[in-house]
Amino acid sequence: MPAGDLQARIKEAADAGGAAYFGVADLSPAVAFIREENGHIAASFPMAVAVGIAVPKTLVLALAEPDADPGILAAYDRYIYHVCSPLLEKIALKIAGVIERAGYRALPVPASQRVPGKNLCGFFSHKLAANLAGLGWIGKSSLLLTPQDGPRVRWCTVLTDAPLNAGSSLQKDCGKCNRCAEACPAGAIKGRAFDPREPRSMRIEVEKCEEYRNKLAAIHGVRTCGLCLAVCPFAK
Repeated sequence: MPAGDLQARIKEAADAGGAAYFGVADLSPAVAFIREENGHIAASFPMAVAVGIAVPKTLVLALAEPDADPGILAAYDRYIYHVCSPLLEKIALKIAGVIERAGYRALPVPASQRVPGKNLCGFFSHKLAANLAGLGWIGKSSLLLTPQDGPRVRWCTVLTDAPLNAGSSLQKDCGKCNRCAEACPAGAIKGRAFDPREPRSMRIEVEKCEEYRNKLAAIHGVRTCGLCLAVCPFAK
């Protein structure tokens, strides 16, 4: 099957599943990083399909309201982890099926998963795939920022060896904006621009973020903060 025909079928499956974002990434520029962070299996895939779902801005922006109602926090948590993530994983599963039926390998990566012993990381970086696909850039918050929705997008990835047509990495940054760092109640975001040569810890201390969210869980019953998404001015 020609690459263009297969890619069209993959995008059709993504669109039918409800994806608002779709892109293909050439992973070769990051293969050394992927091998080091994720192992030889992930590094054996030269391509990735990135899909995303935009989170309703009204719901996200409500998180920044003074004394946000616990009901808002619970609703945000519900839609992010119990609606968006399962929906993305269903889309990824459909895409993987299309690719494998065409005779190629496909490995869907869960939307929300932490691998034990990986310093609060998943099996593979969805942000990396979406960035290399040209769907957004990695901001000072370490979140992927899109021109259309800023950081208010959830992502999922399918690794593959199918010969697809990849996009180009989006070269953009946050400039002098530091709103996410200024708003972070945990003091986890350092306000440092993304540099692929530096470890994530140079930009954000995820342990502080995790500790703060655990405190919120003890108070509200949900581990929801989301202020870095709510205050980001991009596509607000």
